[in-house]
Amino acid sequence: MPELMNTREVAAYLRIKERKVYDLVAARSIPCTRATGKWLFPKPLIDLWLLRSTEYQAAFETVLIPPPVIAGSHDPLLEWAVREADCGLALLIGGSLAGLEQLASRQALACGLHVFEPSQGGHNIDLVRHSLAEFPVVALEWAWREQGLIVAAGNPLAIGGLQDLIARRARFVDRQPGAGSHLLLEHLLAVHGLNLADLAIELPAARSETEVAQTVFAGKADAGLGIAAVARQFRLDFVPLHRERYDLVIGRRDYFEPAFQRLLAFARTPRFASQAADLQGYDISGLGQVVYNAP
Repeated sequence: MPELMNTREVAAYLRIKERKVYDLVAARSIPCTRATGKWLFPKPLIDLWLLRSTEYQAAFETVLIPPPVIAGSHDPLLEWAVREADCGLALLIGGSLAGLEQLASRQALACGLHVFEPSQGGHNIDLVRHSLAEFPVVALEWAWREQGLIVAAGNPLAIGGLQDLIARRARFVDRQPGAGSHLLLEHLLAVHGLNLADLAIELPAARSETEVAQTVFAGKADAGLGIAAVARQFRLDFVPLHRERYDLVIGRRDYFEPAFQRLLAFARTPRFASQAADLQGYDISGLGQVVYNAP
């Protein structure tokens, strides 16, 4: 099945009638999005939805011990902090939705995500609330980040927004369907009456923020969606489009694990603050604040 299923595909995947899918959508009982004008169902969230419905919830805290891994979306500041804090954690980059699935199945200790929620005007919380219902998790603010178009140094195509990508037939490198950047791109395109088919996407999807910048730096693409910090790392130009919040989601009990506490302690040091300032595009004033605590 594709990462984003339509109603027919999700019905086949769940082995139910397509009419039942529409009933679940109407009742807001199934994860779905209409960012592109039609109902789409992210497969990682459908898998989470199924997992949530099993009689296996006690395993989240009592049976399965997760590996010391932070899954989900890539963030350069988090990657640097995990390495420099000597906390014993590792990163498993695979996109926001895949990270949630790995957290729920106890394949990861925590998950990083940045998913814009147009209906709520915020980030991440409605997704966590519905995807991890009944799971004892908390979400912590990591940082606010500037998200936009990463373009070649000097911006030779004079790209100022999404419309210019189409007008100039700029070669675009996208992210995988489960990535927060991809979901944001679909939303921003829809706001302007555009869709993915309007972009000149010929390359395989990049799996991280860094890979987007590497592709543009190598001259294989003219633009890609990413954060300001990555553009600066590669000395590329940046066109801001959106300010987003990146959160870390973790089980309440796992929050107190020594490895995660060491990471948070390091993130409160002057050295960490200096690195965030050097990378640019970060606001860490609310780092560590609990933005969601499961009932």
